[in-house]
Amino acid sequence: MTKIAGIRFKPAGKIYDFNSGAFVLKIGDSVIVETEQGLGLGIVTVPPEPYEDPEHKKPLKQIFRIATEEDFQKREDNKRIEQNAHNFCLECIRNLDLKMNLFSVESTFDTTKLTFFYTADGRVDFRELVKMLVKEFRIRIEMRQVGIRNQSKQCGGIGRCGREICCSLFINNFDPVSIKMAKEQGLSLNPTKISGLCGRLMCCLTFENDTYIHLKSGLPKPGKIIETGKGTGKVIRQNVLKGSVSALLDDNTEIEVDITPCQCKHNK
Repeated sequence: MTKIAGIRFKPAGKIYDFNSGAFVLKIGDSVIVETEQGLGLGIVTVPPEPYEDPEHKKPLKQIFRIATEEDFQKREDNKRIEQNAHNFCLECIRNLDLKMNLFSVESTFDTTKLTFFYTADGRVDFRELVKMLVKEFRIRIEMRQVGIRNQSKQCGGIGRCGREICCSLFINNFDPVSIKMAKEQGLSLNPTKISGLCGRLMCCLTFENDTYIHLKSGLPKPGKIIETGKGTGKVIRQNVLKGSVSALLDDNTEIEVDITPCQCKHNK
């Protein structure tokens, strides 16, 4: 029976399925695998499990072997090549006066191709740039334009929470984020306070959105009249995480009230 293992090539990258063959693997093992780009070095993220393919889909790529010290040294050599390629490309971009922001260069494990990642406001004519890169490195060159979120994911950084940004730490795919989520959570709508390093709305707004919606469903909405220990009051603010509301009494006194379902009356 075929066994498959989940392999990840980047810390927060997509997990790919590979045929593990007879290898005995555990999470965290480094392996050399066959990819469409040639051999690659990845980390076992999901241990091998039995797999049956009743639909006879395309055969899975194989895990080639367990990574060795020579492979780790090869990866370090590739990093030096990537840095040199990054510096050379930046110089070429300045000389050609191209309106593009190069932020990362990746080499295939067997150094048969270099991929240059960049952002730009529009299309960029980089034909002359590619010629210069091919002449310098004598290998295949790929220019890949990505969005600003992907740039943050690949470059990493520290968010306003003081932790490594989520996209480079564990997020595999970007979910839609809306300003409505910030409103739902009672956050300031100041763009500088709810935007991440990429300048877009923070991805973490999606994490607690469903929880806030669930918790708020058990609280009376602002404007509703509730019974308090000091008489009736009008809800002026929800304190979602505390499970309470702030209410304004008839004498204009503001109090905080822990909410139970029986305290809600119909809107007046």
